[in-house]
Amino acid sequence: MLDLSQAGAELAKHYDLAPSIEKAEATQDIYEKMKRVVSPADWAIYAPYVIEINRLKKERNAVILAHNYMTPEIYHGIADFVGDSLQLAIKATEVEEEVIVQCGVHFMAETSKILNPSKTVLMPDMAAGCSLAESITAEGVAEMRAKYPGAPVVSYVNTTAEVKAASDICCTSANAVQIVDAMEADTVIMAPDQYLAQNVANLSKKKVVYWPGSCIVHELYTAEDLRAYRELQPETKIIAHPECTPAVVAEADFTGSTSGIIKWVEDNRPQEVMLVTECSMASNIADELPDVNFAKPCNMCPYMKKITLEKVLYALHTMEGAVEVEAEVAEKARLAVERMIDLSRELGL
Repeated sequence: MLDLSQAGAELAKHYDLAPSIEKAEATQDIYEKMKRVVSPADWAIYAPYVIEINRLKKERNAVILAHNYMTPEIYHGIADFVGDSLQLAIKATEVEEEVIVQCGVHFMAETSKILNPSKTVLMPDMAAGCSLAESITAEGVAEMRAKYPGAPVVSYVNTTAEVKAASDICCTSANAVQIVDAMEADTVIMAPDQYLAQNVANLSKKKVVYWPGSCIVHELYTAEDLRAYRELQPETKIIAHPECTPAVVAEADFTGSTSGIIKWVEDNRPQEVMLVTECSMASNIADELPDVNFAKPCNMCPYMKKITLEKVLYALHTMEGAVEVEAEVAEKARLAVERMIDLSRELGL
């Protein structure tokens, strides 16, 4: 585990990272993208890190891929590409830089390494895991196959490399329904998110069976809470992620992946909207949509929030935190991910 005090001491030897109004003013163009949700005082703290990271990634021939759940200073300040799991997986196949810094959780870095075995993939904090990915193992996939012989396994991209390697194809929340419908068998196994699987089953002609995993962020939302909020604010549009329970999805005005949620809000511009997903989603698009009020509630992912500017700078400075995947596992997992990407492109997703 990264020793933050040691990392801070090492960085202090090489960079001037003291809060700076001057550096904040010099990066005003970047700050404009997040000033609605990041205070000027906080930006004076962040700006020195942003400047050094953006300089150092050029020296290292590095690119930063950031998930939509990253905090605004990462999402707007240092990321070269942002998106949901599908968008980042596709982008990982297209980058030319030799170093990929993954601002997200560990399975995302594994996916980038699987798709780029010759590149260096850095994870700023190896402890940035995922409760959903950790809920199933390759043995669990084998258990499901034994229970439903002949059924293909559609594994959520939120899984470890070993689970991907044991699967037939991967999916994301953006393409899950289409991937399941494209399977030739009548019964399809989905793992590990039980709620995504149930929501897919409600939209698919296939019989969907599933592993009983769930996301610690999305399972906290309840239909009762949403109904109570709607009674108080009937004009508010409720937008849910498909990792929420079917009862929550039934209460929503729209359900979609993180990229789908962003597009819906951009296209529809409701006066007020509640994003039933991870906290940073609303923060990252707030300044681009000044006419939209983003209502709470808000549940935070403790794993995503392990990624900070300090840890990204330390990773680029030391080149530590390289993600490795065993060659045999990576080869099998790559097939499952590439099948997903190829099928998504074929379907125009």
